[in-house]
Amino acid sequence: MNIYLQIALLILVVVLPGLLTFKLKKFNPNSIKLLLSFSGGFLLSIAFIHFVPELYLKNSESVGLFILLGFLFQVILEFLSKGIEHGHTHVKANTSAFIVMMIGLSIHAFIEGIPLAGDYHGHDHGHDHSGSLNIFTGIMIHKLPVAISLTTLMLSSGLKLKGVLTNLLIFSFMAPLGLIIGKTIHVEELISHNALDYIFAIVIGMFLHISTTIIFESSEGHKFNLYKFLSILLGFAIAIFLH
Repeated sequence: MNIYLQIALLILVVVLPGLLTFKLKKFNPNSIKLLLSFSGGFLLSIAFIHFVPELYLKNSESVGLFILLGFLFQVILEFLSKGIEHGHTHVKANTSAFIVMMIGLSIHAFIEGIPLAGDYHGHDHGHDHSGSLNIFTGIMIHKLPVAISLTTLMLSSGLKLKGVLTNLLIFSFMAPLGLIIGKTIHVEELISHNALDYIFAIVIGMFLHISTTIIFESSEGHKFNLYKFLSILLGFAIAIFLH
């Protein structure tokens, strides 16, 4: 996919849902939870079906260490972001805690944008770039409910349109910035020839943390929720279909 199209879509998938949520002044919490459940199922599936096998085929067993580091790094990031990546909206936008949350969310978005620059082929199926498309699709699906949750948080804290748009733009530009940095690493072969693979492994670990947290939280109070379960299964099914 053309890099300019990628950048445009990464920005729009944050800004448009955010502005729509701001205009509506509310968004059904159950709808956000269903979107999150779907994205959690999809991320978990593409991680296990596509990303992990491919990285182990291309690299040594050391990839597992970087996946684990990514998992742990996401734990640290969520101390900053307060878990907004999986729908938590407990931070007040008029406090310094909101700035800290935006820093955590922005770091997360920046890092997950870097592997988009890689040339992943999904189990070496010719040159269809299916692996890269799966990464991009996963990030896009993940960003949609996060943008809605972020805007909902800002609405509840009384931010006006200017403040909401500013924060949405900051968040929306982080993944494209990561993509541009990733292209530099890829083209110039900075750090090492497989640096992007190891960064990708870190992102996979982050995905695993977010997706498992979403899925575990989908059964609130250990009660079975059919709609959330079906949303997770739909995420699984689409990821399997893309295999």
